Amino acid sequence: MKTITLGSTGITTPQNAFGALPVQRVDMQTAVEILHRAYDGGMTFFDTARAYSDSEIKMGEAFDTLRHHEYSRDKIFIATKTTATTPEKLKEDLETSLRNLRTDYVDIYQLHCVKQCYRPGDGTGLYETLLEAKAQGKIRHIGITAHKIGIAEEIATSGLYETLQFPFSYLATDRDIALVETCRKNNVGFIAMKGLSGGLLTNARACMAFMLEYPVLPIWGIQRLSELEQWLDFFKNPPEMTDELRAVIQRDRDELLGEFCRGCGYCMPCSVEITINQCARMSQMIRRAPSKDWLTPHWQEEMMKVENCVDCGECLKRCPYELNIPTLLRKNLADYKDILSGKIKV
Repeated sequence: MKTITLGSTGITTPQNAFGALPVQRVDMQTAVEILHRAYDGGMTFFDTARAYSDSEIKMGEAFDTLRHHEYSRDKIFIATKTTATTPEKLKEDLETSLRNLRTDYVDIYQLHCVKQCYRPGDGTGLYETLLEAKAQGKIRHIGITAHKIGIAEEIATSGLYETLQFPFSYLATDRDIALVETCRKNNVGFIAMKGLSGGLLTNARACMAFMLEYPVLPIWGIQRLSELEQWLDFFKNPPEMTDELRAVIQRDRDELLGEFCRGCGYCMPCSVEITINQCARMSQMIRRAPSKDWLTPHWQEEMMKVENCVDCGECLKRCPYELNIPTLLRKNLADYKDILSGKIKV
């Protein structure tokens, strides 16, 4: 497995990292077991966030209880995030993260899902607060995460952030790929989130082979040991891009490129209780996973809630990808009804 150095941070880690958002969905014992196995299997970079409910707490428990003869805190890199928009909230979040993670410093502290490139003197005080925390030794490096390409491009050339976390997979556009090169030229570490496009991509070898062609650090969201073992196998058997994998990638790009939901959930909650982050991508999920899992009475009931949409527009304001969510929901519902009626076979 190749290693990658994240821009000016000097952090060098295998190009195969752990995304801890999904461990909030499993119990403490399972989460600790998964994180221990990830470390023993070769992973050294772990990404979490205050917004991921108890993910930080589980990570703190895992590394505090890792009784490994070769383990020490400086053997791993921990990145976490804050959605704070005021200095007071940022300081509060950072102290909570340090307490949850049971550490006295965070390797990379990231502003989370930003709507602007925060700068010194912009009136928010956020960047100044990050510099203060860095001077105090509570954070080693300043990072940021974004979902909108224009904001990400501004960040990459700002000279202010040592890392940028951005969605990147083999569904990337030419502009996304150009962003990777911009980061490289400006010595900004590129952390690739959503390498599976929210679960739409299911060929792990194709996903990893694609990532290995770029100077990016993919963080894979993991909540099962069986999933983890698949990624750990790549330490011994890193996939090379082949004509077969290129064909897989091209088929998926032909099918999925365009206006599709990544399932991030930032649009939630819905005022009429539509499960937007699943219903808005039902057409893809029902064709790319066992269809019976999405045809249960539960999911039929959830999909019919789309008919209750009142076009309040709240989801439109929140979607980081600027999708026309009401239109997307109704398009998916129409397709779902055709599947239920037998008009379309899946």
